Amino acid sequence: MKQYSLTKIVLTGIIAGVIGGGALLYGQRGVENLQTSTQKVNTKASETSTIPKNATATTAYDKISDAVVSVLNFSQTGQRRYEESSEGSGVIYKKAGDSAYIVTNNHVISGASKIQVMMHDGKKVEASLVGKDIMTDLAVLKMDAKNVTATASFGDSNKIQVGQKVLAIGSPLGSQYASSVTQGIISAKKRLVEASSENGQSYGGSTVIQTDAAINPGNSGGPLINFAGQVIGINSMKLSSSSSGTSVEGMGFAIPSDQVVNIVNELVKNGKITRPAIGISLVELSEITVDDQKALLKIPETVTGGVVVMGTTDNGPAAKAGLKKYDVITAIEGKTVAGQADLREELYKHKLGDTISVTYYHQATKHTVNIKLTQKLGS
Repeated sequence: MKQYSLTKIVLTGIIAGVIGGGALLYGQRGVENLQTSTQKVNTKASETSTIPKNATATTAYDKISDAVVSVLNFSQTGQRRYEESSEGSGVIYKKAGDSAYIVTNNHVISGASKIQVMMHDGKKVEASLVGKDIMTDLAVLKMDAKNVTATASFGDSNKIQVGQKVLAIGSPLGSQYASSVTQGIISAKKRLVEASSENGQSYGGSTVIQTDAAINPGNSGGPLINFAGQVIGINSMKLSSSSSGTSVEGMGFAIPSDQVVNIVNELVKNGKITRPAIGISLVELSEITVDDQKALLKIPETVTGGVVVMGTTDNGPAAKAGLKKYDVITAIEGKTVAGQADLREELYKHKLGDTISVTYYHQATKHTVNIKLTQKLGS
């Protein structure tokens, strides 16, 4: 991993955004968009089915195929006139009363004047937007439950293993190829993908599952499933080229199901996501040279992972708790923070107003403080 001089980072201002930051799952060089009730959904380890020894791609696909849909985005071209502008995928995950709920990607329905869903049998029905979250690139749609014959179940994305076989299902290149399925493996359980908004604003990164299952334009919003037929991720993007322009194959990314469940529950309840922030700018400890770790951070050699505080928001939660520049955060609520992805993941398990314990090193001394999450992302 490339390392930087901490002094140079300070002088040039190359620091991550205020944590609390999420990531748009598009906009990065080489990362392509993959599209030309309050009842909660739970994800528990006990709900993750043991994959039968005789499980096949066919048995897994059959368990969920009727719940996978195409999502059609229409723009208004005149009075009562609409034109299809893009297509993506989605998966029906819940029925509640007269309504059924679909999770898809935000960029699939972005700017839509009208949304239709094409069911597995080809029938097209109207859908409405319940809520969307730009930073995780997720959205929830609602439709009449009378058209729904099956719903998908979520598996526990914390239980997946590298090398495990998975399937990606969706509508690559549009609904004419609806319910297409591709097979691959989990290439990495947690990959921090850097991204930015369309106007170039950096949002740090987001933790995603990496897979080599073929993902193509139109697969956005479709499920990544295990061989028990459970959703372990929502397909969102693929890497088509590196920063040097080198062509890349077999690198697709999906939003982990545990993250998806939390987001969709809040979107159904509130229609939007409110995120807490601790009010720091940071770099990862792994990006800092060993010399700077000794000379400037002065942390014990046993500390090999964490995030380095490069600045604090005036009167923000971290500043009030006493954190200062060059402190190294290593845990939240006792959970190890090896880098930015871990910090964001643990932070977003909590809500505005919660109090969390943060473990950090100030030079050689280890501290644990309670921080009340009073700062909202973007405030």
